[in-house]
Amino acid sequence: MPSLYQRLVADTLVPPGRRVHLARFDTTATFEPELAALHGATTKDRATELVAENRAALARAQELLWASDTYSVLVVLQGMDAAGKDGTIKHVMAGVNPAGCEVHRFATPTDEELDHSFLWRAWLKLPARGRIGIFNRSYYEDVLIVRVHRELLAAQRLPPGAAGRDVWTERFADINHFERHLVRNGTVVLKFFLNLSKAEQKRRLLERLDQPDKRWKFSAADLEERGRWREYMAAYQAMLQATSTRWAPWYVIPADHKFVAHAVVATILTGRIAALGLDYPQVTVGERRRFAAARRRLLGGRSRAAR
Repeated sequence: MPSLYQRLVADTLVPPGRRVHLARFDTTATFEPELAALHGATTKDRATELVAENRAALARAQELLWASDTYSVLVVLQGMDAAGKDGTIKHVMAGVNPAGCEVHRFATPTDEELDHSFLWRAWLKLPARGRIGIFNRSYYEDVLIVRVHRELLAAQRLPPGAAGRDVWTERFADINHFERHLVRNGTVVLKFFLNLSKAEQKRRLLERLDQPDKRWKFSAADLEERGRWREYMAAYQAMLQATSTRWAPWYVIPADHKFVAHAVVATILTGRIAALGLDYPQVTVGERRRFAAARRRLLGGRSRAAR
């Protein structure tokens, strides 16, 4: 029987080379029976248990990443405003050693960033070997918000002819080559699209307005972007179809239930790292001899101090 990891991958993976219809992905899915309640517990209880289990497994996996010093992991999170990107990071990565994990949020490009190619700022933030890097939004913004707000393309000061009708196809190709290069050099690229419904986004935005402790999250810009919902869904659909590859596929995560999103992301992330088959570095004969000599010195030092 397939493992829970394998079943969730099958349910959320965007098959490379296939047409994508976002409307076919259920934003309210709870993955029964994958997340079936156990011993009378609710699905939410089971999902919470899974997050805790994977959090512990991820902490162990991150230590193996660091010890082996061969692979790095890049987690890309994309989604509409209020889709739960920050909450996913908070819940899934809570048990990881902060020394081995970095989170980068990509906001409006600076003047310096605009003076380089759109992938440059992402390149600077890539995780080193042994580390986990999380992009809260990413270089994919340049085929999403820039595609919806075409005026942003002009601000990038591209040479004549580079901003024509083929610009998105060309950028998709650039991204695919970029990610292929990363994977070939030991970076596991995991891309999650948090698929939120328009109705659930409305509920969450109202919640931010109604609850004093959440008002700081609200931005009037969120309403402006919400008004372009159909344009964004078209952009996401094109992005998923063009950039879900064998080496760096997309996973469409149902995000209307936060506990489901957290459980599924945690399970896939942990499963992908486990599939690397990492182990602690083997100790050579010479190192064992040096360790034995160090142990004798330590024990000898302790015995002299005790006299």
